Amino acid sequence: MKPVKTALAALALWLAFGASAQEAAIRKNLAERLPNLPKIDEVSKTPMAGLYEVRINGSELFYTDAEGNFLIQGQLMDTRQRRNLTEERVDKLTAVAFDALPLKNAFTIVRGNGKRRLAVFEDPNCTYCKRFERDLQKVDNVTIHLFLYPILGPDSQEKSRHIWCAKDKAKAWTDWMLREQLPPAANCDAAALASNVEFGRKHRITGTPTLIFADGTRVPGAIGTQEIEKQLASAAK
Repeated sequence: MKPVKTALAALALWLAFGASAQEAAIRKNLAERLPNLPKIDEVSKTPMAGLYEVRINGSELFYTDAEGNFLIQGQLMDTRQRRNLTEERVDKLTAVAFDALPLKNAFTIVRGNGKRRLAVFEDPNCTYCKRFERDLQKVDNVTIHLFLYPILGPDSQEKSRHIWCAKDKAKAWTDWMLREQLPPAANCDAAALASNVEFGRKHRITGTPTLIFADGTRVPGAIGTQEIEKQLASAAK
């Protein structure tokens, strides 16, 4: 058995050396030929033979051959399993653990027993957010951590500041989103708003609303009451 184990160890070492050499070649060739390409974070094999993933800027993906002679930007699909491998990889790279959310920069809305938890990033000028809020009103027994996420322009930042500085943030938010009634202009320490935008950019929250459930599942875009309930139930398992 010892010769077999030695041979397997040697094979593993040889494969590792080969993979390392290919990664080095890809890094070297792409850096020399595309000097404006940002620093490469990682090079890794994909399920497709001869195709390598090149990751930059944390979660931006490209694909190349073993020598970096070609560079592809696009979606890698597994047609047999009908899976978007690029999307799955980006979701994994940008996943946010619920416990890692900066909840001090959000205000909380509790309905019913509040046992289920949901975080939402929203812009006060987002039309889809207003539609989503109407559906969210029908969801009970939930704690909602609302992150003001003013990314649609200066007016969004101003409205967000008025809401954040209101005595009752939750009421001010609901009054605006459901009835278009803004609270009186107010000033306070609104550094949380800039922190939310910075956090969102880091984790590629590019649109509103964006929902994050207790199990880390992220859902971009407005979803209806039934889908919210479905995701809450799934996250609770």
